[in-house]
Amino acid sequence: MRSLGLEDVYSQIDGNLDEYLEGLFEMLSQPSISTLGVGIKEMSELLRRTLEEIGFKATVIESAGHPFVYGEILTGDKKKPTVLIYGHYDVQPVEPLDAWASDPFKPTVREGRIYARGAGDNKGQLYAQLMGVKALMKFRGGRLLLNVKCIFEGEEENGSPNLGGFVKEHKDLLKADIVYTSDGPLHESGRPMLVFGVRGLLYVELTARGASRDLHSGNWGGPVPNPAWDLVRLLGTMKDGNGRVLIGGFYQRVRKPTKKERAAFRRIPLDRGAVAKSLGLDPSRLPPSEEFYAKLMAEPTLNICGIFGGYTGKGSKTMIPASASVKMDMRLVPDQEPDDIFRKLVEHVKEHGRDIEVKKMTSTRPSRTGLDSPYAEPIARAVRDATGVEPVIYPSLGATLPDYVFTQILGVPSIIVPYANIDESNHAPNENIKVENFLRGIKCAAAVLESLSRVKAP
Repeated sequence: MRSLGLEDVYSQIDGNLDEYLEGLFEMLSQPSISTLGVGIKEMSELLRRTLEEIGFKATVIESAGHPFVYGEILTGDKKKPTVLIYGHYDVQPVEPLDAWASDPFKPTVREGRIYARGAGDNKGQLYAQLMGVKALMKFRGGRLLLNVKCIFEGEEENGSPNLGGFVKEHKDLLKADIVYTSDGPLHESGRPMLVFGVRGLLYVELTARGASRDLHSGNWGGPVPNPAWDLVRLLGTMKDGNGRVLIGGFYQRVRKPTKKERAAFRRIPLDRGAVAKSLGLDPSRLPPSEEFYAKLMAEPTLNICGIFGGYTGKGSKTMIPASASVKMDMRLVPDQEPDDIFRKLVEHVKEHGRDIEVKKMTSTRPSRTGLDSPYAEPIARAVRDATGVEPVIYPSLGATLPDYVFTQILGVPSIIVPYANIDESNHAPNENIKVENFLRGIKCAAAVLESLSRVKAP
């Protein structure tokens, strides 16, 4: 299965585990909590120094939010492709602290896993990328056969509010042929994945208002309107019994999946019965296996996240609430635009509701790279070579990442290859990455760069 001639590189990587762990532990020991602004400056400087030690020309670039760290190794050969590696150096808060088995900022290896905040998301995978570059450079006598750029942000865990503006402002600096990212876990089967896109997101809050204060339901019930019922009636106009969204024009711009994408949906491993059991659902509540991933990746959704208003405490309280609200998210697919969908939602509310406020909370565009990209097979070949396993092809994640900044603002294909184990516990206590996954990630990074170096730049 191996065809890249990198056996010596893989052996070298296996033999350098202690060196890799020492460097990774230094990064994991440095807090960098974006939502709290803790340790961000120190982490960005540490990352810059790490890039320079490998051989990158590196700099910290300030932004309206947390700084970006940029690095480049350029060959000067325009016939060789340029790969832009993206990652993030910020992490989630650690609470609840008492649920951790060890200090989240004192990395510890237990039973073959590295435990620390950021071990899987995303410092462990980011560092694996860099060590892959380092290992390949050593194999190539201190040079690379293609151009490599890196851009690492410090606000991904805070929604990447400045990434789009930064990419737009620095398009010349970030000019590349392909964006390569490692974030998230492997497929639940343990097989590696190639991810070619993500769904977008529109998050809103709807609030129905009645009287100026809560009222006694006996003294006022009947003649006075109840905003909770106004909200429920409105929600009932938004979807039919089969789950189809009834907002006018909602599906107007939905891009139909290609034949290759439909074939990929069918090939993704799925144990429908096991999934249903793990969720506590009757299997009949889930779509057939051949439709499961098509619905998850190629169809938009309208979801109720939570409804609140009135009395929800223990016991009873007879009252008419002054207001009621619902938080909703819509996962969008190419070529839907969040602003366009928001306008259509507002029009629907005006038509079917009364005294209801619609507030946009956040939005992100969907993104998709074609499975026929000239970089798809070279990356798949590299992953097969490094892992010995055929990767699962994911046309899209059901979730949302800021991938559109690369495919739509920078205008280049983007492919994501996760390295972390499925039970990495990212965003949770006892976050971890298996040592074998970390090493495999380093091998993947080296193999991907070697494979892409053999592709002629467009």
